[in-house]
Amino acid sequence: MERVRAHLFVRGKVQGVFFRRAMKDVATYYGVAGWVRNRSDGRTVEAVLEGSRDAVEKVIEWARVGPPDARVEAVEVQWEEYRGEFQDFRILPTE
Repeated sequence: MERVRAHLFVRGKVQGVFFRRAMKDVATYYGVAGWVRNRSDGRTVEAVLEGSRDAVEKVIEWARVGPPDARVEAVEVQWEEYRGEFQDFRILPTE
């Protein structure tokens, strides 16, 4: 099974709509590890995902829509080398 790492920047109305909590739930469901946090610009959520390619792609697909009150305008995905550095999925403080 191929293991991958993706670094996401999700822009739009994605703060104050439970995006991070919902992403944590989705990532945990698919067995994806990493983290998610709000960016200080008030319009971006950043996340790092690690896991099987299929599972990471499912979380990215979800991020393109987000939770019901979100309005996702863009998702930038940067594929990086898999590091295997996470044991679970966490919500980090705003950067």
